[in-house]
Amino acid sequence: MSQRDDLLAGARKCLVEKGYGKTTARDIAAASGAHLASIGYHFGSKDNLMNAAVLEASSEWGDSFQAAVDASRSQEPEQRMRALLGSVFASLPEERDLLVASIQAFTQAEFDEGVREALARGIAEGRRELAAMILGVEPDEVDPGTVAGLGSLVYNLIAGYVVQFVVDPEALPTVDQAMDGLRALVPASG
Repeated sequence: MSQRDDLLAGARKCLVEKGYGKTTARDIAAASGAHLASIGYHFGSKDNLMNAAVLEASSEWGDSFQAAVDASRSQEPEQRMRALLGSVFASLPEERDLLVASIQAFTQAEFDEGVREALARGIAEGRRELAAMILGVEPDEVDPGTVAGLGSLVYNLIAGYVVQFVVDPEALPTVDQAMDGLRALVPASG
């Protein structure tokens, strides 16, 4: 593993153990076995490294959704959405530490343009990938309007369920309840 990879692994470990806001550059250097100065060399700053670690971990979490949706073998968007929500809900307990760190990263965006830009890129990519996942197409086949509509809707549902889970895990609906809620918003046409 390269020093850059070691730093990312150390930052991810610190995210889980200490959280986004309480992790120092020294913590990351110690966890990674790298020199403190290597953070600046590879990432420019501790915040850039932390953002990269959050985005990398979130991307890996998102990859597990794709696998679950693909395993459903359905071409129907409703069934693909059901598989997605099932995967999200099932993974929440094991990913809790990552999710808390991600929420902390979002709060830093208000105060750091670099954090805001990195998160905005991650959100844009996530919206496109989620829209593609639900439609059963490749991300480059999704037009901007669908990304803005479907992609942002699905992204916001997942983000909302993450926040609900972090605050009150017992209040999270079942997949059936969530699907019933979506169907109530847009009743089947006659």
